[in-house]
Amino acid sequence: MATKVRDYTKLAGDILEAIGGEENVASATRCATRLRLVLKNNEPKAKETVASMPGVITVVENSGQFQVVIGQHVGEVYEEFVKLVNVEASDTELENKGSVLNRVIATMSAVFAPFVYILAAAGLLQGALIVLKLLFADFVNTGTYQVLSFISWAPFTYLPIFIAITASKHFKTNTYIAVACSAALVSTSWGDMAAQIAGGTPISFLGIPLSETVYTSSVLPPLFLVWILSYLERFLNKHMNDVIKPVLVPLLCLAIMVPLTLVSIGPITSLAAYGIADGYNFLVDHVPALAGIVVGAFYQLLVIFGVHWGTTPLVLANYEQYGQDSFQVYITIAVISQVGAALGVLLKTKDKELKKISTSAGLTGIFGITEPAIYGVTLRLKKPFIYGCIAGGAGGLAASFFDPHYFAYAGLSGPLTIINGYSADYPMSLWGILLGAGIALILPVILALIFGCGDDTAKVTASAANTAANTVEPSAAIVSSTETVSASIEEIITSPLSGQVLPLTAVPDEVFSTGAMGQGVAIVPDQNKVVAPFDGEVAMVAPSKHAIAMISKDGTELLVHVGIETVKLKGRPFTVKVQAGDRFKQGDVLVEFDKEMIESAGYPIITPIILTNAQEYQQVGIEDAKQISFNKKLFTLKH
Repeated sequence: MATKVRDYTKLAGDILEAIGGEENVASATRCATRLRLVLKNNEPKAKETVASMPGVITVVENSGQFQVVIGQHVGEVYEEFVKLVNVEASDTELENKGSVLNRVIATMSAVFAPFVYILAAAGLLQGALIVLKLLFADFVNTGTYQVLSFISWAPFTYLPIFIAITASKHFKTNTYIAVACSAALVSTSWGDMAAQIAGGTPISFLGIPLSETVYTSSVLPPLFLVWILSYLERFLNKHMNDVIKPVLVPLLCLAIMVPLTLVSIGPITSLAAYGIADGYNFLVDHVPALAGIVVGAFYQLLVIFGVHWGTTPLVLANYEQYGQDSFQVYITIAVISQVGAALGVLLKTKDKELKKISTSAGLTGIFGITEPAIYGVTLRLKKPFIYGCIAGGAGGLAASFFDPHYFAYAGLSGPLTIINGYSADYPMSLWGILLGAGIALILPVILALIFGCGDDTAKVTASAANTAANTVEPSAAIVSSTETVSASIEEIITSPLSGQVLPLTAVPDEVFSTGAMGQGVAIVPDQNKVVAPFDGEVAMVAPSKHAIAMISKDGTELLVHVGIETVKLKGRPFTVKVQAGDRFKQGDVLVEFDKEMIESAGYPIITPIILTNAQEYQQVGIEDAKQISFNKKLFTLKH
């Protein structure tokens, strides 16, 4: 339980002792609420020991980091901690010290997350064209169909260019050079040359035979190209005269990286991608039931740990080689199983707030996005998540008997992409997917109605950890704005952001989504600034500028955390207008940020707004709104 603590030196020392001492600390840094450590070795019971310390809210182990969630006083603890250890603290080190798997997953996430909705839109367009062809047989012969068809395929054809843009930002190399190199890979001239090689005409570069590999729709070749390019460009920039650098660096990068990719990087990485895909396809061909069960039952576990991006090269390699893929079929069934689990909770629970969350989370699942359903409902209650996994496995098993495939890529597999499983050459495919999806949707509902939904772990956590606001007083009651907050003293807190309002459970970070940091809401901002929600004083500005804590003249403590994991951006998208100790008036601009830069770097822009001392109020009324503007009422506090 997080209790009031002022001896930050002792807390820092206790944490250091629990994690194995100074010699076990590889690096240390902090964000607005967390002490972020990379440990050389995992200490047994360190997580439980540190989480139980007074002043600590919880501990999260993620991406090779040991994250100690402290709250607004993390700065004081961090200052004392770094006095005790002799390490260089930086985000780069944090990233580099993680395991190979963690770094691979982080790369896949950073590369694909910014444009996954583009691929999803193109996939939905392809699905719509399938429906139109079924309804209107002659539509395929019209110019309208042809235009819509090449639009839907364009993002996949030129996928290496999308990858070049996002990968260049992740690997910190020149975006324009990366794009120029990747554009060469998908040029029609190389396509013609590859066709000649495939037809038996040898073509060489400096005497080295070229492969017939083509790179449209490829993933690993452009990804590795940009990764190696990042080292080459840094080397050239370091050793070249500034006068000739602007021209010769791009020239040498192009002249080296494109041929190197055609000769070695491309063929090798393409074979690797095809090998992974063929390994999965071997399982599908020989034990299809096992493939359906494993992917259907366990795919959402990959989502929880954020490693589902690692399957993208496999899926795209299947489409590139065969024009079809079964993995996304079972992903769809897994997604629908969590929608069914949320529906089961909706029908079973008597908790009005949980019904509301289940409804909104289930709706987002229709579009292939399951994080709100998982973090907000099913995993929070535990049992429904298990029901969903069981149903996903059962649905995958049933579908596997029909040899199901998708014949158009689905950026976000889900109910809306089921039509992608239709093909006149595989008439049973769609029926198998519909059967599996039906089982995945209905079975968790039945299980929830029979066996119940389990305990609400978010409420348990919120009351047990509530929070770093540094007190053990009872938590404040949360009421809807439609209920009456009758009080002798009321305080109105307005919104510091403009945008879409979501429950905290929609935040893809358990420290916020469980209420461990305090009560509040999340907003997906539609404007690039944070304004003061009341008259008050700045309590803290994170060194990376992504979070700001403030105190009203009446003592309300509020934390605004712009985006998730945006500490890793090192302040680049943020401009802070104030500093700790500054006083401000309601409506003053406190922080400006670049929403597009944050999203293009692969980080969610969803912004938690936390009342870190909510337990000091008798009631906290949260405005019931889906959209909100600056300075509109967000909280009503009863003293």
